[in-house]
Amino acid sequence: MHRLSSGAAADVKAMILAAGRGERMRPLSDRVPKPLVEAAGRPLIAHLIERLSRAGFTDLVVNVSHLADLVERGLGDGSRYGVHIAYSREEQALETGGGIAYALPLLGNQPFVVVNSDIYCDFDFARLSSAAAALGSGTACAHLVLVDNPPHHPEGDFSLSGGKVSEVGPRRLTFSGIGAYAPALFAGVTRGAKCQLAALLKPAMAQGAVSGEHHPGLWMDIGTPQRLAELERVLGSGSGG
Repeated sequence: MHRLSSGAAADVKAMILAAGRGERMRPLSDRVPKPLVEAAGRPLIAHLIERLSRAGFTDLVVNVSHLADLVERGLGDGSRYGVHIAYSREEQALETGGGIAYALPLLGNQPFVVVNSDIYCDFDFARLSSAAAALGSGTACAHLVLVDNPPHHPEGDFSLSGGKVSEVGPRRLTFSGIGAYAPALFAGVTRGAKCQLAALLKPAMAQGAVSGEHHPGLWMDIGTPQRLAELERVLGSGSGG
């Protein structure tokens, strides 16, 4: 999959999932929303926004729930990062699939990119421009980025073979929290209902409608204080990409 110009990425909207409670990051997340937890002096979500911006994604949607006002005040309209941010406010967090479905009026009717706010990686997000464009053909409804299984998740999530993602297979990898999706994937979700993304992806995988790729580079799930400390060490060593 070749890299497209930033202009192509600018035609694709990107959503950052930032509504979660961050239970494993407590007590820090009791007063600081998890996306605003800092690594190397900047919020986790700022690192992500800057990487998306450099890849040409300038039209962003951020969903918020827990400590929503702090996230919105912390990021503003996104202009300091060279992007425009629209917020999808959830009265209570709707989980991954439900949150994306709730934000569809802001995302529009074309394929879009979604990224978890609690990851740090050196993935080239510009690659997802062509992935999203391919979803527009209707042959697939999702494209997932998979990574090597981290120590805290050795069993992995899905299998990747021949560019297709399946629920079972010989080599299991971990879903990175990075993907491109067609709006049709969420058509059956009642707006405002809770729904896990995996519950939508697994039936689509069974139909051969989920493509994927393997990212072998840096990827970290910053879900606990210990992993946050590890990210600080990585960034402090200058190897953060």
